[in-house]
Amino acid sequence: DRVIITMEEPVELTFALRYLNMFAKATPLSETVTLSMSPGIPVVVEYAIGDMGYMRFYLAPKVEEDD
Repeated sequence: DRVIITMEEPVELTFALRYLNMFAKATPLSETVTLSMSPGIPVVVEYAIGDMGYMRFYLAPKVEEDD
């Protein structure tokens, strides 16, 4: 098992766990998963699927309401 983290700037976002759990069901299709995050844009969950290409999921961060 290998984990590589590349960070250009700190990111603090909140996502709905129910959708991330759904995305995780694609894990058996790939040996690697890439999570890409940037401030204010959706997280990208990408599974490389051999010579066939890839499967990508996008999830927008939760919007925090101002009181």
